[in-house]
This record gives sequence, structure tokens and C-alpha cells, in this order.
Amino acid sequence: MMKLLLVDDEQIEREGMQAILENSFSTLLIEQARNGQEAAEMARTFQPDLILMDIKMPGINGLEAVKMIKGEFPDIQFIMVTAYDTVEYLHQAIKLGVKDYLLKPSRASDIVSVVGKVLEKIEAEHLSLEKRRIQQQKTLALAETDIITQLLFDHVHDVHVDLLVEMLEIPYTTDMYVMLLLVPAGEEHIYPLVKEKIRSRKSGWIGAIYGNQLPIIICCDHEKTYRSQAMNLARELISLSKAKTDGWFIGIGSVCKSLKEIRQSYQHALIASMDTSLPVKYRFYEDVPKIGNKSDGKPRIHQRKEFSDQIRFGEWEYIKRYVSEMITYYEKKGTSIHYTQQRVLEVLWVAARVMSELGMEVETPVYSYELKNVSELKRATDHMFEGMKQLYVIHYNRLEADTFQKLKQYIFEHSHEDISLESLGQLVELSPIYISKMFKEKLGINYIDFLTQCRMEKAKALLGDSKKSIKEITFETGYHDPNYFSKVFKKMCGITPMEYRKSVLRK
Repeated sequence: MMKLLLVDDEQIEREGMQAILENSFSTLLIEQARNGQEAAEMARTFQPDLILMDIKMPGINGLEAVKMIKGEFPDIQFIMVTAYDTVEYLHQAIKLGVKDYLLKPSRASDIVSVVGKVLEKIEAEHLSLEKRRIQQQKTLALAETDIITQLLFDHVHDVHVDLLVEMLEIPYTTDMYVMLLLVPAGEEHIYPLVKEKIRSRKSGWIGAIYGNQLPIIICCDHEKTYRSQAMNLARELISLSKAKTDGWFIGIGSVCKSLKEIRQSYQHALIASMDTSLPVKYRFYEDVPKIGNKSDGKPRIHQRKEFSDQIRFGEWEYIKRYVSEMITYYEKKGTSIHYTQQRVLEVLWVAARVMSELGMEVETPVYSYELKNVSELKRATDHMFEGMKQLYVIHYNRLEADTFQKLKQYIFEHSHEDISLESLGQLVELSPIYISKMFKEKLGINYIDFLTQCRMEKAKALLGDSKKSIKEITFETGYHDPNYFSKVFKKMCGITPMEYRKSVLRK
């Protein structure tokens, strides 16, 4: 309903104008003001679409009142009412954006014609604004959905996620988490209610329904604890449904510190929503029992210590075969791709945890896009396994190189001592057999030969000092018998210790 305000210091003028307008515009809601000051006050309370303003009034005149009201309510439209001798005021009125004017006195038909035209323009503008508002809402809804798909599923879009976030004009905190609402089949009509609930909070973004999953990113309210905020919202969302079906469930992911980490919170929410049979229809990821809490008929080898050992030993073909068999098992059972994905994630997370314990900087495995079938799951899983395998190989090649260098340096510095393979094994936490194998593979000699080489290098240096006797050098290089030392030296260097000393001293 359109609203009009009549402003005139003469009551008879106001009453006459109102009678003419009410007779011609039955749906028009009309109020009156006696002067400019009263008009300004009623603009705030009545909020008219159109004001018929008399120019000459005591106190604040019509033009001053228009300027005052326009400054606060720029969308209100005006028609000025003036006498024949005040035409000069119309120029100022036009500058203020006044739509039209009426002369005093005016015929009823003129009043109806002028007011009718302005009301039509206002209605047309309202319709245009409403169309733009609806279009803007659609655009923002698409932007919101794009944000979710880019952040959670790594989809590529023409507009970067930062620009989309800026478009939404919804401030977000550094702490955020994902809620995953599982919507039963036939209950999709609840989506607008959920969207309205999230929008009313002005602290989150809602995606589109993927299968039966509705992902929501929630920004933390720092005045409340994460758990209390999430529990209250989960209860509100669940209460929106009139149907009390078992399919309704909400998984709540862990809090992350940036948009870059939000995908991990989504994966956590997936795990939290794995068992929908719980009496409480929501669950936090941190409350999920450790892996293997519930049997579904499939043996959980990845729960056992032997599985962790396979990862430590780098038996990646065995691990890949185990996961492949798991996927095939659930596929034959007709299990949903969503559930199978969660079970495979368990295995990947066990592998990542063991690798992390071994000192590797491995990120928590996550699927970077929405998986729709078993083929996509297998490809994505193989890709992640290959990445983890490469990280493992690089880590152990570097570790082995560092370890071997450490062993060589230690042997060179302590070659005068009795060094056993067992003592070296304790030093680097490797088996003596493995250490012996490293020397053979990397130097082509065994450990004893390398120790002997180190002792001979040290002996050569000591033989350059004529003050040291052969007996002293024997003990300082780790031998106990000068004769045995001399035999070893000749075998390794081709000459006796004394012959080597003479040659060095001559030089």
C-alpha cells in the first residue's frame, strides 16, 4: 500500500486535498502535517512514499523541509504546492529533485492527474528495486554456493573465492568450522528454512544440497564456547523438520584457523556424521570414538599394530591392495559412496598418523572434490597414496643419507675405540644388519674395511710426527699389538709404517 503525506499550514486545504485523493485512490494511505517541522518528524514515523508539500509555511518553509527530509530519506518523492506568485521557488525545488508541482487553487482533475503520474513512477521504481533485490539475492546465493564448493571440494570457478567472500559482505572470523546436515530423501523442502536460519545469524555460509549432504560453514562467536554455539545451532536446525526420521543428522567438524584449513573441518564433519543411529541427532568430531568403534562386517586390519608396521616398513603395495579390497567389499554390499569414502579415510588417516610419528610432515588426507562413484573414489585414493608414498621415499632417502653420513663421521672420530655394529645400531636406532647392508650398498665395502681405512688415515697423520713411536701410534689408532698394526698398515698402504715415515720426513 502506497503512503502519502499532505503538508500545509491551512487545515481546509489539507482536508480538501485528502478528500479528492481518497475519492480517486482508494488504496492510498494518507496522513497530514501542519508545518515543515512536523513533516520532518512524520517522515520518520509514517515513512511516506510521496509528500505533497506547500512551499510557503510559517517557521520551516516547504523547501527547507524538503531539503531536511531528503537528507535523511532520499527515496521519498515530493510534489510542491505553490501559488502563482511563487514560481521562482520552483527552480530551487527542481534542484532538490522534486518530481512535479501543483498550483493553488487546482482543479480536482489536475490534482488526480499529477499525483497519479508520480505514484505510477514510484510504483514502477519499487518494482524495479524489488527485481534488482531478487536478482541480487540470487547472485549472492550463487556466490555463497561457489564459496562452499571452492573451499570444500576444490572446484575451479571464474571468480576467486576471496572476491566471492567480499561480495557477500558477511564478516567472518579466523575461527570457523563445518556443519554437515544430512537431509533424508523427501525432506529437501527444509532447505529454505535452514538457509533463513543461517542467514539470520549473519555468521555463516550455506552450500547447496549434494546428494543428502548440506554443508554449512559457521564462524565462531567468541563470546560463546565453540561447543555451546554449535550445539544450540544443531538443535535449532534439527527442530526445523516436523518429520522425526532417522535420516536427520548433523556432523560437526573441528575448529580451524583459516579458510585454507576449512576442508579438513569438512572431512571431520563427514566422519562425525558416519553413524546416524545415535539417539542425539548431532555429534562432534572430537566425540567420535577411535577408529573401529562399530563393526559392519568388514575386518578392520588397519586397527592392528601390524598395519602400522607395514607403513613403517614402506609396504605401500600391500596397503593399496588392502584399500582396494575394502572399496570392492563395500561396492558389492551396495554401500553408499559417502560411507565407503569415510571408511577409506580411516585407513588414510592411520597411515598419515604413523608417518607423522616417524617425523614426516604429512598433511591430513582429504578428498579435494565431491566423489560421485566408486571409480572416482579409487582414482582419488590412488592419487593420495602415490603422494604419501613419494613423501615416504624422499624422507627415507634423506634420512638414510643423513644417517650414513653420521655413521661415517662417528667412526672416523672414534676409530681408535672398539666400535661394534651393535654400538653403532644403538647410536642411530637401526639394526646392525641394516647398517652392514648400508656400507655394502653405498661404499662397496663392509663396515670393518671402512673402520680400518679410517684408522690408517689417522696413522698416516701421526707418522708425520717423528717424536711419536710406532708403539704409541699403534694404541692411538685403536690397535693393541704393534706387529699386527704394521701388518695391517702394509697390507692397506703397500709399505711398512717406518718406510712411510721416512718418505714423509724426506718430503
